[in-house]
Formats: sequence, structure tokens, C-alpha cells
Amino acid sequence: MSACHHSKCVSHIETQSGLRSRDHIADTPITVQNWYKHVNWWGVVLTILVPLYACVQAIWIPLQWRTAILSLVYYFVTGLGITAGYHRLWSHTSYRASNGLKVFLALGGAGAGEGSIRWWARNHRAHHRYTDTNLDPYSVNKGLLYSHMGWLVMKQNPKRIGRVDISDLNEDPIVVWQHQNYLPVVIFMALLLPTLLSGLSWGDWAGGFIYAGILRMAFVHQATFCVNSLAHWLGDQPFDASKSSRDHFLTALLALGEGYHNFHHEFPSDYRNATKWYQYDPTKWAIRIWEYFGLAYNVKQFHPDDVQKRHIQQQHAILAKQAAKLDWGVPPSRLPVLEWEEYVEQTEKVGRCLIAIAGIVHDVTDFSESHPGGSLMLKSLIGKDATAAFHGGVYSHSKVAHNLLATMRVASVRGGCEVEIWKTHQHSDVEETPPMCRC
Repeated sequence: MSACHHSKCVSHIETQSGLRSRDHIADTPITVQNWYKHVNWWGVVLTILVPLYACVQAIWIPLQWRTAILSLVYYFVTGLGITAGYHRLWSHTSYRASNGLKVFLALGGAGAGEGSIRWWARNHRAHHRYTDTNLDPYSVNKGLLYSHMGWLVMKQNPKRIGRVDISDLNEDPIVVWQHQNYLPVVIFMALLLPTLLSGLSWGDWAGGFIYAGILRMAFVHQATFCVNSLAHWLGDQPFDASKSSRDHFLTALLALGEGYHNFHHEFPSDYRNATKWYQYDPTKWAIRIWEYFGLAYNVKQFHPDDVQKRHIQQQHAILAKQAAKLDWGVPPSRLPVLEWEEYVEQTEKVGRCLIAIAGIVHDVTDFSESHPGGSLMLKSLIGKDATAAFHGGVYSHSKVAHNLLATMRVASVRGGCEVEIWKTHQHSDVEETPPMCRC
């Protein structure tokens, strides 16, 4: 047997058995026999088992008020490491920062325990470039739970994540240093530092480890996860409805202002998530303070006109969608066309209650008795060109009258108005009605 033939046989056998080495486990069906291979056990330990352990320990370990304050302060420090650092600085380059500020944010982000800057920003850029598609690493279209944390606890084929450019991150020495030394940095910043601060300052070693360390980190995790899930499911879409991103105060409150996600997806390089002064966005406020002290510069912000334009366009789209559900009458382009003589004949010989306004014939049979100006006024215009009367010659009708009239369209008149035959009807008395009109 030739080597080539042998190779083909082996390849065929591997294909049939589903054991080809190049197949990623995430691309194979989950079964009773292989389910554990689909699980990202590091993700399970970090996001589920460790927080559960801390919750159990919290039953016996009292929360001291100093430790509670430390946990809150450290939540803001590590949270800003993610929102102002990982997200707005490195993922979207919304501003530039001094080396000192970058080190602070890199260490704070490590304290959140959400992976290195390089890994986090790479996934987030893919999320923006391929939002709501299969190339989005945490697409909400794969399920709310999946976008929240399922993408972390179940293995993903890295080749299935959309490609993005991270050359700038690879050239940033602080990003490279943090990525290469992430494990010792995250252990120290996420667990050891809060434990040491609490233990050395007021003797609460266990409380510092459980509350300011693990539970604080778990809360930052869940707050960030909400931006991937709730911010694509709950809230309003004032800037764009073509994607799933949404604005909601609850998500902003949990994630230090990151909840105004619909704005963010439309203007990703803007240093803000919230544009109104009263909207909760402490990350925006922190960046402005750093800019004041010279720690942040080249802060990017879209012109208010650009923001307002997109908001108005979205409002138009919403109104157009609502308007499409209403009866606006038959479009003029779809109406049958009558000659003026045919229109007059329909009123005089057939007895239909028709009125021509601006070249459109309207059937007012069911409306004549409820006409606010009285039925006689309306009947006097049967079979005539009532354009001038409708547009101010008798009464300048309201927008409501225009809308109501549109629902009565039945035909259009070739040429738009009466011609020679008009002379035979111009002396009609106000109270005269067509002979056979059934109004």
C-alpha cells in the first residue's frame, strides 16, 4: 500500500470518527460522553466556584465597616481599570494617557481579574466589529446567559472569533508587560493587596481576603458581564435600532457608566458613554479630572451636531415604523385614473358622492353627514374641483382633515382639474345637489 493511499485511508477514518486533530472541541456536538471537554474549567473556577466559596465563608466571617469601605473603594479602583483603562483607553483609544496613569489602570484592571489588557481588548474590538454575528465572541443572539458569562465557562474556538487589528497593543510596553506577567500581577492585585491593606491596617485578614478580595472581584465581574448581556437586551435605542445595544440606567449604575451602550456602539471612540450631565457616568468624570491634571490628553468627543443628527435620524426611523402601521389611504400612484368627464359622469349619472381636490377624487358618501361645516356645503362641491375651497377658499382645513381626506381616495383625475366642461357647472347654486346623489 502506498504512503499516499495510506494517508487517505487514515484521513477518511478520522473524518468518520470525528477525531480529526484539527477539529476544535467547540465545533463538535455536546454529548453525555464529552460535555466536560466543552467546559472551560478555568472560567468555571474563577467566575462560579471561587465566588461560591467566598459566599459560604461570609456566613462565618463578619463584615467590618472598614473592610466594607475598602471593598467599595477598591471596586471603583478596579472597575475604573476596566472601564477607563481596558475599555475606553486601550480598546477604543478614546484618549491618551501618561505612563503613570497607564500603569495605574493596568494594575487596577488586573485587580478586576478579567484577563490581560491584550486579551480583553482583542475580544472587545471583535465584539464591536462583528456585533450580533457569529464572529462576535459574546453575541447576545446566542442567548442572554451565553452573552453574560456562558462564553467564558464554555470553550470557544479562537479561530471563530472575528479578526481585528491589535498591532497598537503589541507595541505598547505596558500592555506587553502586563500580558507576559499577568498571573502574578492578578494574584497580587486582586487578592493579596486588599488582604494586606485590611490585615495590616485593622487586623481583618480574613475579611480583606473574602470581601475586598474575592467578593469585590466577583461583583466587578458581574457588572462587566451585564454590559455584554443586559446592555444588549434591556433599555432604549435612541441612536440606532439596527443592532442590539441599548441604553439603561441600571446597567450604567452597575458598571460605572458603561450602560449607555446604544450611544457607545454608535460613537465608540467617544470618551463618554453618557452625553447628558445628569446621566451616571463616573468613568467620564474620571477622565475629565485626569485631563484637567494633565494625566489624560487627546480626549476624543464627537461634535454635538453629529450626536443630534443621529438621534433625530433614529427618531424619524421610529416614527416611520409607527406610521407604517396606520391607514394613510391608498397611495396616489396606485389609484385608477379618470378623465374629468368620467369623474363628472360618476356623480351626475351614477349618483356617487365624489369630490376632486388637488387632482385626487375622494368618496365622501360616509362622511357628508358628519362634516363639521354641514352636509350642504359638502354636497355643493360634488362633481367639482374643490381644491381652492379645501385649501382656504372656504376654510383652511387642519392636518387632521388632510389625514381623514386621504383615507377617502378612490381615483385620480388626468390633468388634475376640470377643463371645458367646468363652464357648465360654474354657476351651480350652493344648495344644489346632483340629481341622483345618495349622500
